[in-house]
Amino acid sequence: MNDTVGEHFGRVPTFTLIDADTEAVQVLDNTSEHRGGAGLPADLLAQAGVNVVLCQGLGRRAIQILSDNGIAVHTGVSGTVSAVLAEYKRGTHGEAGSVEPCTRHEYHDQHE
Repeated sequence: MNDTVGEHFGRVPTFTLIDADTEAVQVLDNTSEHRGGAGLPADLLAQAGVNVVLCQGLGRRAIQILSDNGIAVHTGVSGTVSAVLAEYKRGTHGEAGSVEPCTRHEYHDQHE
């Protein structure tokens, strides 16, 4: 819970999954093709049963895959996982649209 939310959704080494009801925490390794494995990061989270993603930024393709799987996406978050979770519970972050992809860092021109 003290880890900092990564800058680029697809390239983080792990995803922190939190059950909103029980607050149980699970750390899911990012085994996607972006980290040398197979599949896409958004697919990993969909397979894990995620309902909401809180992240700094991500590309259009990831937003679309998550959306197609019924996963809400909230972008522009920063700080520790616990701080971001608290902000989310207070309703601080709005849901991202497909026109708000990440364009702020070195990976913006690569596929997600």
